[in-house]
Amino acid sequence: MKPNLMKRKLLSGQPAFGVSVMFPSPHIVDIVGRLGFDWVLIDCEHGSISLESVELMVMAAEAAGITPIARPPVNSFEAIGQLMDRGAMGVQVPHVNTADDAEKAVEAVRYHPLGERGLAAGVRSASYGYGMSMSEYAEYSNAETLVCVQIEEAEAVKNVEQIVRVEGVDVFFVGPSDLSQSMGYPGRPNTPVVREAMDSVFATVASAGKVSGSAGGSDAMRRYLGQDVTYLYTHLTTLLSSAASTFLDEVSL
Repeated sequence: MKPNLMKRKLLSGQPAFGVSVMFPSPHIVDIVGRLGFDWVLIDCEHGSISLESVELMVMAAEAAGITPIARPPVNSFEAIGQLMDRGAMGVQVPHVNTADDAEKAVEAVRYHPLGERGLAAGVRSASYGYGMSMSEYAEYSNAETLVCVQIEEAEAVKNVEQIVRVEGVDVFFVGPSDLSQSMGYPGRPNTPVVREAMDSVFATVASAGKVSGSAGGSDAMRRYLGQDVTYLYTHLTTLLSSAASTFLDEVSL
């Protein structure tokens, strides 16, 4: 397991920029790293990525020098543990609505005494048992792995003051799309009431001295940075669309 450079940037107050990838492609992960991004989100909630592909994409991220974070399909001990054992340096857990939900995520990522993740010597995350003892690995993993929880429903906004007090959560991510749907405005995150809810979560996280995150295009990124939101990513499809539009505009007669 390599040092989590992205986590270190975030904890030092610097922004870390990533790209979300929803289909199995180590090559895309390699390109993302070579383009200068800090991390990649391997999306197993909405994408078509198998566990075998997760492992290959993690290997590509390590080779490219970026941090691999995985999003499990659900907040469960089994789903999170399988992603962590493939070598992911952390998880972005969807639909965390209560402090209990957040504690459940932490317990699945961290080893004792910080959590209850299953400890196995032969998995890739533990370097297959080579190079350090299991106790050394467990301690190192607890320090380097990242836990991000998604605040993306009206219930979570209501409970955010309790959620941000959960020990072991590194990032509190506000999901614009699902939050807009939960509040009755699907696909319209810039509706004033949705925007106010997002802003209130960012403010609560900042008051607690914690790191907040969100996703979007370049305009959204600039707005978030002005609110001290530092865990940021855009989607691969958004990135391709933006680059394609710029290219076609430049070559059009």
